[in-house]
Order: sequence, then structure tokens, then C-alpha cells
Amino acid sequence: MSITISSFPEAVLILKNGIIFYGKSIGVLGETFGEIVFNTSMTGYQEILTDPSYLNQIITFTYPHIGNVGVNKYDCESDMIHAKGLIIRDLSTVYSNYRSETSLSTYLFKHKTVAISEIDTRKLTKILRQSGSQYGCITTKKPFKISKILKQLKTYDNHNKTDLAKKISTKITYMWNQNNTHIKPNTIIPSLKKSKFHIVVYDFGIKKNILNMLSNKKCYLTIVPAQTSAQEALKLLPNGIFLSNGPGDPRSCYYAIQAIKKFLKINIPIFGICLGHQLLALASGAKIIKMKFGHHGGNHPVKNLISNTVIVTSQNHNFTVNPINLPKNIQITHISLFDGSIQGLQIINKNAFSFQGHPEASPGPHDSLSLFEKFTDFIKNHYYDIKNQEEKCQNVLI
Repeated sequence: MSITISSFPEAVLILKNGIIFYGKSIGVLGETFGEIVFNTSMTGYQEILTDPSYLNQIITFTYPHIGNVGVNKYDCESDMIHAKGLIIRDLSTVYSNYRSETSLSTYLFKHKTVAISEIDTRKLTKILRQSGSQYGCITTKKPFKISKILKQLKTYDNHNKTDLAKKISTKITYMWNQNNTHIKPNTIIPSLKKSKFHIVVYDFGIKKNILNMLSNKKCYLTIVPAQTSAQEALKLLPNGIFLSNGPGDPRSCYYAIQAIKKFLKINIPIFGICLGHQLLALASGAKIIKMKFGHHGGNHPVKNLISNTVIVTSQNHNFTVNPINLPKNIQITHISLFDGSIQGLQIINKNAFSFQGHPEASPGPHDSLSLFEKFTDFIKNHYYDIKNQEEKCQNVLI
């Protein structure tokens, strides 16, 4: 049976700068505060909502029609919605797709997510582009106490003061292949015996499809908490280190920066994505700055300076590597064609590289999938001999 938006409860979106939008609640009743960012993707709202990198953020979709393909159990990037809230123009009350299992609104209720529709998202996006990402509140609580909420927003700065990567990271070490999650360490799995390389994956808020991409390259993965020391990671005898995506300011992840410095010292192959890209840069002596409104979407053109080619990428980040006074040991490999910001790095004379975008292509596009092959090629070309690795590990332990 079809339902109409007019029957949904009223809701209000309040920005820190005092601008107010009135709309309809399409999620749970309540109140939520967060940093508002806009995402320009035309598809993939389920993957985006479940991306851990959106922790503490309220997502605005610039594409006006959201919810038309429903929600299914296959397209989640994690087990829950991590966004603090959702803002859209128009909710499709009818959904249709051969894999769909429920509506977006039902999914929002299930995951206790506050969301608002009937918002002029074009106007809101223009405000964010002009003034930068800012904090806001979605509320359904009546009577709407707007003056009180504005006072709260004036002092709300939760996003920058919390180490979000540590907060969202796994608390236990586990193994992974494409059909299994949270497998206990040292469990014998026949399919893993065929794996070519063992990768230690640092979880700063990792997406499931990144793990799938690495598994598809016949890598055996051990996922470790964000605060895992270099010594603990090297005891697992990996052939390479992967640094995942994640939310928040990378400068607060001092523990990860220290571990990466030790990995660089022994020259084990390293691949970093998004937050992992920024952490590799910090460990190599670069600086990080916050962007005005970040990059969020699936249509960002990036130029490969090595091959002189252009790819279209998925992006989700509010921080970037500062190109000013970049250390001489860092080579820029990719830049954004939107604003010229750094999108890829190679550490000179080291087996380490990184990419700012999300090459796992979930929800897409697929142009940068080859970076996973580049990582395995790095390992093949600079094969990390386990016998020598034990000796190098001992050197790091000293």
C-alpha cells in the first residue's frame, strides 16, 4: 500500500548560522546534532549511510529523488548506519528493485536514524559551499525550541574533539575472506590456504567492500584495531600493511602515525586509502588541513600524473594533505581536477603509496580498482621474505 509524505510528522533542520528549514520526518522521532556535509552521488544511498567514515555527520544528498530502489542486505558497508542523520529533497514512497527487501524509511526506523525530507537541498548545498560545512540539528520534538537548539549549536564541536577512528574501530583482531567475517585468529579455513599474501588491515572505520577487493586479489586478511602497535602487527608476519578509510581528523591518531613510521623504516609494502592516505602522509612528514566543505560524492575527476590519464572516483573526506612545504620524500601521483588537491602519494624509495578517494567502488565508479592490483604487485615485486621479516620485526621491537 502506498503512503503519502503529507502523513509524515513535521521536522525542522536548524543550521548553526541560524538558517532554518521545515520539512517532514522520514526516520525515527527525536533529535540529532552533527556536522552537515553534502554528497553528490546519484546512486548508492545505502552504501553511503553505512560507511563508517560518516560517523558524527549528517548527510545531505544533492540528488533529489532518494529511496526508489529500497534497501537490501547485500549493499551495506557495515552492520549499521553511522551517519548522525539524513537530509533529502524527496523520498520515494514506492520502491522497486529485484534485490530490494524493505523501504528506506523502514530501514531508517530500524537503525534509529533521524531523517528529514521536503528540504530544498539545492539551497542547503549552496549555503554549505559558500560558508563551509557546519553543524546543524534535525529535530521532531514539539514545540520546536529553536532558540535553545541554536545556543547548543554555538558550543557544539563534538566532531573535532573526539578520536573517531579509535571509537569506531574493531575492538578485536579477526580474519576475513569474502564469505566469512569475524573469524577467530588462527582458525584453519581451507580457502585461506590458497591465499597468496597475508595482509594486516588497520581498521580505522573500514568498509566491507575494501575487504572484498583485497580478498578478490587472493589476500588473506587479518583485521586489527586502530591502536595496534607496529610490534603487534609485525608479529603476525604480514606481507603487507593496509591502512583503511575512517572518520575524523587524522592528526588525533598519533598511535597510528607512530606505527606507520616503523613500517616505513623496515620498508614493508603499505597501501593507504582516505584516512589511511592522510596517516601515511603524516608519518612521512606532511601536514594535514581541513577543507572548506570536503569531497563527498561519486563523480569526482582525478588526474593520474604518472600516466597522464583521468579517472572518475568516489570521495568522502573533510581533510586533505597540505601541498605547501611537502617533504621531498613524497611524490604526488594524483590530483583532483575539481580543486587541485592532492589525491595520491608515493613515498620515494619506499614500498608505500596511498589514495585519497575510495577505489573499492562501492557504490562506484570502478575507475580506480586497479590500485588494489598495484598493491599486490608491490608485494610481488618487493616480496617480504618471512624469514628476514622475523629479524626485522625484532629490530623494531628493540
